[in-house]
Amino acid sequence: MSSAVPFWRAAGMTYIGYSNMVASAVRKCLKEPYRSEALGREKVHFTISKWSDGKPEKPTLRTDSAEE
Repeated sequence: MSSAVPFWRAAGMTYIGYSNMVASAVRKCLKEPYRSEALGREKVHFTISKWSDGKPEKPTLRTDSAEE
């Protein structure tokens, strides 16, 4: 007996990729001013700290956003 596979997995996607794609489609469907407000929340900011000799180096700020 085979188990049911979610359609996003059957399409070769991860759940994160699927949810990002759907969220982007929903944001594009909104009317102003809600659209620009939602697009502003789409950006992700994070810092990366590399470690060497047991001590952290200066962290760098990264910004990733869904650019098409």
